Amino acid sequence: MATTSINAAERIRTARSALFVPATRFDRIGKALASEADLVIVDLEDAVAPEDKVLARECLEQFVEESPDVALCVRINAPDSEHFDTDLDLCARLPGVAAIMVPKAEAATRLKQAAALDRPLWPLIESAAGLEWIDEIAAVDGVERLSFGALDLALDLDLESATPGAEAILDQARYQLVLHSRLAGLAPPMAGVSPVLDDDDALYTTAQRARQMGFGGMLCIHPRQLAPVLQAFMPDAEQLEWARRVLEGAQTQGGAFRVDGQMVDAPVIERARRLLARGGQGGGHP
Repeated sequence: MATTSINAAERIRTARSALFVPATRFDRIGKALASEADLVIVDLEDAVAPEDKVLARECLEQFVEESPDVALCVRINAPDSEHFDTDLDLCARLPGVAAIMVPKAEAATRLKQAAALDRPLWPLIESAAGLEWIDEIAAVDGVERLSFGALDLALDLDLESATPGAEAILDQARYQLVLHSRLAGLAPPMAGVSPVLDDDDALYTTAQRARQMGFGGMLCIHPRQLAPVLQAFMPDAEQLEWARRVLEGAQTQGGAFRVDGQMVDAPVIERARRLLARGGQGGGHP
């Protein structure tokens, strides 16, 4: 990718936490970049009032011009919005825009228009139409990572939010994101935002469940969400120790062997490698 370094590109591709910040809050962009977020998403869409769209683009442009080494993701306005083309034009001329999040992704055609900018695309699947065409969306050249808009999808499907029934339907959508990400060779998808701000245990449990389902990270709407989310997407000490013992056994014993009373074969060894890689301790790429 021409607009950012290899290290920055890899950091974006493997981000475990991505923090939204409104483009109109110029002061918050710098603070977000100084936080522990793996990626900052400057928002031109939901967090910006219709009458402030022009101001939002001006603020983004000013920030990038004053921060030449920055690597941001930008959530542009939806493909059916009057602001879509203007947002793309802005992103095209700002080298600090290292990735583009496309909300309300529902068709491959407009995604291909965004892909022409040669920046990794993160389509947001947040409508029934997006789910219907998810295979085509995931297959667009330039799409790097799918993201889930659970709150918007629940609204589109008229689900009763935060109920067991709604979660049952949303879990089916989550499965589709994980499945089609794998089929298309994409990075593991990003889980949707949580409205929880003052309960770290609840947020950790939500993020941990997303990780267990195959998601690679989670979108965040407030800096205080970062710590529990990052913790949830990192292997704990017990998991890392198990993984080390598995790989040590693979080097010395060969074939199938036992660790902690359980048989270890090729898939288990690969799982151990991925755990260590996710924990930043080598072992191969996740």
